[in-house]
Amino acid sequence: MLVESFPRACGLDFGPSNSTLAVHASNHPTLLPLEGEHVTIPSAVFFGTELHESFLVGRAAMGAYVEGSQGRLMRSLKSILGSSLIDERTQVYRRRIAFADVIGLYVSELKRRAERAIGHDIDSVVHGRPVHFVDNDDEADRHAETALRAIATKVGFKEISFQYEPVAAAFDFERQIDRERVALIADIGGGTSDFTVVRLSPARHRVEDREADILANDGLRLGGTDYDRYLSMAAFMPALGHRTMQKRGDVEVPSGPYWDLSTWSSVHHLYDPKRLGELKSIRYAAEQPELLTRLIRVVEQKAAHSVLIEVEAAKIDLSDSPEHESNLDWIEPNLKVFSTRGMFEQVTQKLYDRLKSISLACVKNAGLAPSDLSAVFFTGGTSLVPSVRRAIAENFPDAEMVDGDRFGSVGLGLAIEAKRRYG
Repeated sequence: MLVESFPRACGLDFGPSNSTLAVHASNHPTLLPLEGEHVTIPSAVFFGTELHESFLVGRAAMGAYVEGSQGRLMRSLKSILGSSLIDERTQVYRRRIAFADVIGLYVSELKRRAERAIGHDIDSVVHGRPVHFVDNDDEADRHAETALRAIATKVGFKEISFQYEPVAAAFDFERQIDRERVALIADIGGGTSDFTVVRLSPARHRVEDREADILANDGLRLGGTDYDRYLSMAAFMPALGHRTMQKRGDVEVPSGPYWDLSTWSSVHHLYDPKRLGELKSIRYAAEQPELLTRLIRVVEQKAAHSVLIEVEAAKIDLSDSPEHESNLDWIEPNLKVFSTRGMFEQVTQKLYDRLKSISLACVKNAGLAPSDLSAVFFTGGTSLVPSVRRAIAENFPDAEMVDGDRFGSVGLGLAIEAKRRYG
């Protein structure tokens, strides 16, 4: 248990890739340890087999899967919010449970660990949320927030409110400045890209109502998992038969299985027993059946997430290196996949263009010109991708580029907001 006294309100940043939980104590926000000494925890759960009904979260969940434990890994849980999956059920152990309950198990475990760290219950939460859970669909957006509120209620929070994630990150940035700044906050995470134009200063930091300082918000359902998918389809899936022809010579093999294998939120579809029969039929009709055999082997071994983990590792490495080699000899001896940063940037050009457009539009919606900004503040793990940063920075050549805590700024800002709202 931590030594000092902590409040009963928290800020919870439940992210597609990682999550944090923070409280405000001793006049500053603090991220709580959620997995050993780690203050970040992967947004992943692992359900063991029906014979050993174990439930793991975070790094332990990822480790159990990578080590070959029998069971089911689920990751990128937040992407379920705003999709039709939130109202559906999935097979866990010998029963089917709602996807919302899977999220609830994860959030409940985070709450329990945070309470253990501070030594008492946490009653109130400011939940971070993207500007848009869903693009251009207000009803789906409301439904996603309603679902998250219901989950928070079910796990035991008594007071629940929400704050846009880039607004929360702005409050963390404000702690670091010594003069007034007009800033664009760019929170580029695993599932969404969110922007806020905000007026900040040391004096404003002490003001309770900050509504007048928030000049514009905007966002897209576009994030790191999209970059994973584009890289997977371009570099990895061809090794498993994507874009190869059927024997008839004028039609490619179906692309559906490859999209599922490249998408964190739908990869589990491949484990439906019917899909294996479909894949074997596709292999029979394929001009290069040996490539489909690799795909079938991945599905039979229930190793689809392992492919996505390799893709994510390649994406991360390409942020620092011009090329990457992925060793897939667990699928087939000596199987390797090569990718380059140039190829990666080429296949994600559409994402680059969308980020460039939305960041500029957010500033215009604030009634400002690009030259009016004094800073661009980056947070979120996907902001480490060079082309992502460049897409935004090129719009604002006169602004200072500032890097925040990639995985902690939102949670810290939510804790600041929790103190304002709940004391």
